[in-house]
Amino acid sequence: MQEFETKHDKLLQAIKAMNDIEDKLVDLVRVQPHWYRLLKSVDARVDKNLAILRPQVSADHRALLISLGWPPKLSISRVESGHISDLPNPLVIMQGAKRKSYSNSFIALCALQHFQTRREVRVRQCNLLGQGKCDVRLWAIDELVSPIASRMEHHFAKWVDQPEFIFALAYKITRDFIAGIDDVLQPLIDRARLVSCSAKEAWVSAMVQTLSRFLETRIFSTLVDRYREKQMKVEIIPSWLHLVDLSLTYDKQMQSLVSLETCYFLIESERLQGLSKGISLLTVFCDRPEWLKIWAKIELKNACKKLKIDLQDDRSWKVDNKHQAGLHFEAEYEHYLLSTREDHKAPLIAESALKIAWEMIERCQTMPAVLPRIQFIRSTAVRFLWYFFKVLLLRYKGTEIHPENYDEDSLSKVCVLINAARYIEFRLQQWSDSVEFLEMKVAEYDCKNGGKDENIENSCFFEEEIKSLSELETNWLMDIIAVILRQFETLSWEYVEQAKHLEEAKEGFVQVSVGMNLAVSIDFLDALDALRSRLHALRMTLNPKDFLDLWRSLAEGLDHFIFFSIIFSEIKIYDNRINQLETDMQALFLVFRCFCVRPEAFFPNIREGLKLLKVNRDRGKR
Repeated sequence: MQEFETKHDKLLQAIKAMNDIEDKLVDLVRVQPHWYRLLKSVDARVDKNLAILRPQVSADHRALLISLGWPPKLSISRVESGHISDLPNPLVIMQGAKRKSYSNSFIALCALQHFQTRREVRVRQCNLLGQGKCDVRLWAIDELVSPIASRMEHHFAKWVDQPEFIFALAYKITRDFIAGIDDVLQPLIDRARLVSCSAKEAWVSAMVQTLSRFLETRIFSTLVDRYREKQMKVEIIPSWLHLVDLSLTYDKQMQSLVSLETCYFLIESERLQGLSKGISLLTVFCDRPEWLKIWAKIELKNACKKLKIDLQDDRSWKVDNKHQAGLHFEAEYEHYLLSTREDHKAPLIAESALKIAWEMIERCQTMPAVLPRIQFIRSTAVRFLWYFFKVLLLRYKGTEIHPENYDEDSLSKVCVLINAARYIEFRLQQWSDSVEFLEMKVAEYDCKNGGKDENIENSCFFEEEIKSLSELETNWLMDIIAVILRQFETLSWEYVEQAKHLEEAKEGFVQVSVGMNLAVSIDFLDALDALRSRLHALRMTLNPKDFLDLWRSLAEGLDHFIFFSIIFSEIKIYDNRINQLETDMQALFLVFRCFCVRPEAFFPNIREGLKLLKVNRDRGKR
């Protein structure tokens, strides 16, 4: 014991001497930065001392751990049976001289790491590299993990075909020792002046990296080789997905074990980046792009399979009727602040598709690197959304709507498709507005444009998808509008022809109340009744925003048609025909009265045309 204390004192003296040298070098860099050759020469000599000192310190520390009974024996029989009990922690039960010796050895190793960290910071500043990433690894913790990792990997090898046991044992060991490590080692870390370092984080990070190395070398590599064999692809997919599920669950368990309260001195982005880098098993995909592509292909194929199953359900295109049931009793004004699927009157399959896409996005959330995460989302969730857009388009092509054979059921199907597109567009915009997707969009833009500082305020992560959905909605709405206008033109053909007659016939009228005691032309009633019926059906099935655009566009089309077909005609219109035309137009306005207070405001050509006819009539009388 006396020999150990003497060696420890000499070690501390050596570390103090190297720290004094580092202090001089820091001052020299500030005062004489161009003396880089002198700095390089001193660093070379210090490196020689470190090359001798660190292996010796690590060897002494390992010997001390063995004398303390570390690592403890692992009871795997209880893991296989599902009954997991706590493991004894030698660090907690050590007392007296052993505790003092271990504490001194731990502090010495931390002090050596602290010195090395100072050197790295100074070198980065000299090379204008800025601050490095946060590293949660601690040499002293690595010395604890190394021997226990060897024993764990011995047992892991027996469970290659039963990975759930591998994850259970890894979680059991990490959980059982974390409290003791935090209680015993965190005060020693603080004494060693390792600012912002956490014993918990270092322990969890080292354990995760141990499991990650085994999965990479023994399981994922085997699955990749078998996946590349065509005849084995189908068999590998369930195993791959199961392994990813276990990895994601394990990542969440590790996150729950780690407390972030010790990282006071790091900015948020550095703290999260450094921490997640150490405690996520998905790091294996960040380092191997080919594996990431395989994972993305498997996830996409599985998602499309889920969607096909949902599409086979007869209820997939159904829409809840609670909004439709109360439609007749709604107030004069509708609410256009839509948020839920029911508000958009979207079918169940739209929610199902969004849920599948979001599940794929969530599966890569613990992936530490941003660009691989973006690549995964683009290769899975985004491609899946385009696949669903194709489903919507094919369903629309299978639905024929035309004025000659007008089918209410076909109209309803098209409205459901528009509602689905509108709802998905709304949700994608919501996702794009989140901080996470905004950061990914900026990172993606910087990667593509070499970090050029350009304005990207008007772009979002799902920009192309939202644009495509908007075009689909517009095209389908225009098709419905064209069909209704064409039908109105067909039904009002005789009325238009009659309006051009020179005779002042008074027959062909029917008494209809339009606010005045006037008669509406019989030939115009069929067109008005069909228009009212179509608008009522559309209001029942179409979401409020698109219905608003639809009836306003219809009003614009009718305004143009009637003005150029009748009012703008060069045929002379007699006095009673002007009155009749005004009465008929009031009936047309009445159809749109339930959508707005002043429907005539949406028929500017008709309104101004009637005024012009009256002016010409009055001039003729003079």
